Amino acid sequence: MKKITLIALAFAFTTAVWAQENTTKQTTSEAKPVEVKDINKYVEFKNADYDFGKIPFGKPSEYQLTIKNISKDTVTLERVQVGCGCTTPKYEAGKKIAPKGSYEVTLGFNGSTDGPFTKYVTIFLNDNMSKQITFKGETYKTPDASAPANAPVEKMKGSN
Repeated sequence: MKKITLIALAFAFTTAVWAQENTTKQTTSEAKPVEVKDINKYVEFKNADYDFGKIPFGKPSEYQLTIKNISKDTVTLERVQVGCGCTTPKYEAGKKIAPKGSYEVTLGFNGSTDGPFTKYVTIFLNDNMSKQITFKGETYKTPDASAPANAPVEKMKGSN
């Protein structure tokens, strides 16, 4: 019985020591936080919140998002990420925008949403800078046929 108690105590002590070693290793290997720059100090966006208004259902539409570099450093457009497959961006990945220069990204919408819509696009620049862009609008369906005949109007036309 003494041997079993001694083995159990030795096992508990070894487990406690091993757990302390793992905790120490985890705290020393933590990553340093990444510095995030304020994008508004480096670039300005024109049409960052665009409204298409009413567009026909199924008709593709596009607009230009202008990115203007207002800093003294060159800014690089890394990528454009869309929220869904109905949005298509046209841009040059890795495009460098010189100080005081600008670049246009074309954002397209296929018009396949029925009724009001709001879509999101995220622009990623160098140094972990990003900006979410939105565009909205409303699609409408055109009638398949002309309006139905109005019986009282037809009677008036026939009496002439």
